[in-house]
Amino acid sequence: MTTEVLLDTNTYLRLAKRIRPAVGRQFGQVPYVVVILKAVEDEVHRSPRLKFHNPWFDEPEFAQERLAKQKRLSADDKSAMTLVQDVLLGMVQMEVDKYTSHGRHPPGATDCWLLAYAQVKNAVVVTDDLGMHTLASEAGLKVWHGFELLAKLKTAKVVDNELICEIYDALERNGDMTETWRQAKHREFARIFGT
Repeated sequence: MTTEVLLDTNTYLRLAKRIRPAVGRQFGQVPYVVVILKAVEDEVHRSPRLKFHNPWFDEPEFAQERLAKQKRLSADDKSAMTLVQDVLLGMVQMEVDKYTSHGRHPPGATDCWLLAYAQVKNAVVVTDDLGMHTLASEAGLKVWHGFELLAKLKTAKVVDNELICEIYDALERNGDMTETWRQAKHREFARIFGT
């Protein structure tokens, strides 16, 4: 039985340009397969900032890959996900302070939609959003950080040390280095970076 690994918007934007192909990629002994929902594409298209910082997003190579490998949801899936999404959004609204510490934004509708998919499809969501990690933990859902996915892809020999260095270099150049990625550089990838 294949376990789906669902990328959130920022994880897709951090990895998909360099890991080719990203969506539909199978790896590991479990095995895992990387998937994406249309909600991720919609979130980028709604955000002038994301579109400006990721001009490659709508290049034919990437758009065609997403379209070909995008998960199609049945009416039953959508119905079940809407119920779960409503519960998750309610959890956030009941304790907004928990999700807004350190200048963070609380998980929104798209975030909760992705977590709802994880609940309904028994998938893993990959996100670097700490608010989503908090919510997922409270709801008993499986989440990974982007660097955890990268480490698993390295173990499965999908990526090599050179590509990991390239990804880290891009994160630093683009001002997109999160604290969790910074810590992982000196922990999970210490041999690569000599730290």
